[in-house]
Amino acid sequence: MSEEEFMMLLHIVLSDDNIQRVRTESLPETVDELKMMLKTRLNLEGDMVIQFQDEEFGGQFCNLTNMDDLPSERVKLKVIMKAPPSSPQSDYTLDTASLDTSSQSSGETSGRSKPWPNPFPIPTFSYDIEMKLRRGNEAYQKDGSLLPLSSHTDVKVDILDKLGRAMYDFNAYPTQKQIEEVAKTLVEKHPCLKEPGSKEGFYCWKFSLSFKMGNLRQKYRIAGCSELTVNRKRTGGQETRKMKKARRSETNFLPDFPQGRSANSLEEERECLIDEVKKKKPDCNLIDSLMGRTFALRRQEIVVKAPLVTEIESRWPALFSERQVNSNIIYILHLFAIAKSNQNRRSTALLGLPFILKEDPSNVIKFSEVLMLYLFLHNVGQLIITEQNVEMRAQLKNIVDVAIILEENIVLRELQYVPNGFAVLMGLLYYLNIDFPKDLKYTFEVIQKVIMDIGGSTCSARLIYALEKVNPT
Repeated sequence: MSEEEFMMLLHIVLSDDNIQRVRTESLPETVDELKMMLKTRLNLEGDMVIQFQDEEFGGQFCNLTNMDDLPSERVKLKVIMKAPPSSPQSDYTLDTASLDTSSQSSGETSGRSKPWPNPFPIPTFSYDIEMKLRRGNEAYQKDGSLLPLSSHTDVKVDILDKLGRAMYDFNAYPTQKQIEEVAKTLVEKHPCLKEPGSKEGFYCWKFSLSFKMGNLRQKYRIAGCSELTVNRKRTGGQETRKMKKARRSETNFLPDFPQGRSANSLEEERECLIDEVKKKKPDCNLIDSLMGRTFALRRQEIVVKAPLVTEIESRWPALFSERQVNSNIIYILHLFAIAKSNQNRRSTALLGLPFILKEDPSNVIKFSEVLMLYLFLHNVGQLIITEQNVEMRAQLKNIVDVAIILEENIVLRELQYVPNGFAVLMGLLYYLNIDFPKDLKYTFEVIQKVIMDIGGSTCSARLIYALEKVNPT
């Protein structure tokens, strides 16, 4: 008999139009190992359910939980890839996904949908690498021996490649602290990969991952990835650095168009969006869906072309609605407005931040009487409308409205409370790729990193010093 006749044949049904044959010398011992083998052989990603034809039930497919249930020769399996859990806005890609830690993006949209995880989930490697790591970990537990990577270069190459791609899925430019966390988590999960003579055991892994991320960015940049090519510009025929990458922990800074979509097809959906917004009774769910599907086009315009806010409002009027902003920052509003009785306390705390940080809020936060509204327009900030001419130190019960000002125009009003105003303003600054006001640079850093917990792992020295003075413990 030929060698091929000794091999087991697997008949794998991925879908009605995708059925494949896989040959193997022997079946893995466990269902999890079988899943790893199929992921490697068929280039599959994500969680899966494997079903087999149960002869006791007339060949009907049943979930496979024990390898002993399989026949000894030819095996027909059905593989069902499990979709990620959906949310109420599952077809909605956030204009700045880092503002909502729970939403998922759909296949209609592109880009990242989750912020950097903590702890970082170490991915499953190829079947043979996982087997080597299992044996290595068993040996480490037995006598503390380490896996000699010099004689297992395939292990290191596979690990770096898989980890690099997994990191890129969350952030194209991870910080050194984030890279260190991944390296540390790797050796904690697979202690056989620790480095001999290293106190932490992951020192070299950290640098290898840094180089790997650089190589991946270069590879994707050459391939035409928008998020990376925008970071380069040509001056006098030579390519120079242009810092347009995400600077405030945005998870969806500049995604590519979804597969099979073009600027023209997305522009057609934008026009449908405009028509729907103009209706007397617009379909809010349809608007949400169209906003999600046109997300990549909108970010291309905002980040690359940097138009005026009035131009953005003209092309994307739905973006300047409290519904759209709130849908992205709903959990933040929950933090700010759990109970109306605490609104004054939250307002006082937020309005007092600039003074703690020794910043002048007068150019960003304005108090005004309703009839004098037009006298107080400013470039970026929050306008607090009161019943009478009062200063910031006056009782906050006099507030009757809160409005947001961008480029000397009122873009949103009737926000009711000061905390809502801060949350909505933060959302708009993210959506429109606008820098924080220079006069309140550190105040907005506190709101971003401390209150909203976005990229809070790295804070400026001035912010750390100020917070330590307020809370020495």
